[in-house]
Amino acid sequence: MRADAFLAAADALPLASLDTLVGAGGLVIVAPHPDDESLGCGGLIAAARAAERPVRLVVVSDGCGSHTHSLLYPPEKLRTLREAETLRAVAILGLAAEDVTFLRLPDARVPSHGPVAEDAARAMAQAASACGASAVFVTWRHDPHCDHKAAAAIVGLARPHMPGVRVYEYPVWGWTLPPETEVGPAPTGLRLDVSAYRAAKTRAVAAHESQTTDLISDDPQGFRLETAMIERLCGPYERFVTVSA
Repeated sequence: MRADAFLAAADALPLASLDTLVGAGGLVIVAPHPDDESLGCGGLIAAARAAERPVRLVVVSDGCGSHTHSLLYPPEKLRTLREAETLRAVAILGLAAEDVTFLRLPDARVPSHGPVAEDAARAMAQAASACGASAVFVTWRHDPHCDHKAAAAIVGLARPHMPGVRVYEYPVWGWTLPPETEVGPAPTGLRLDVSAYRAAKTRAVAAHESQTTDLISDDPQGFRLETAMIERLCGPYERFVTVSA
């Protein structure tokens, strides 16, 4: 199926309640970079916490690839900044700092296999065990970013250690794919109505100031989220594509 048709179909997936989507347990959100959790799953996190469900967030990369030419924010300082932004963002959504794990793998070089990937998979399985997870959410395997693809692959490695846990993928960068890109069969899955949490989600995304503002002012080539992308992802629904066992 072409990417444009796939994403249009994802926009039309059946609406479901939180209980139907997640099942009876907690949930784990896997974010390749600090900010993916807010962009792709901010409403889900807020809804789950409002329902008093346990949530764990695993941030895979260190996020240091967003501003590689900044002198004001060399890698270690940028990593510290981005982790602090993440904690502020998820606090808005109802998540505590102790529920967040930063794996600090190298941005743009997250491995999809090998010992480091296996270690990351074990960390994800541990997070699932810690919250009694019945569902795990990770970025779409066809998102056009190597770390998003790798994060999905690592969840695949973790799956044998999480028997019975549902796995869903959420698109973040998928809409930037060339429309004719082939991405496999039509999606199955569910949408969640997050309209009650849109304001909180928007604030959470904005808490990632290094990615949404000119906070890092000395790197003209630095990354910045486009307004149109934020608006698309902060709509009334979030989309979750089922990954078959």
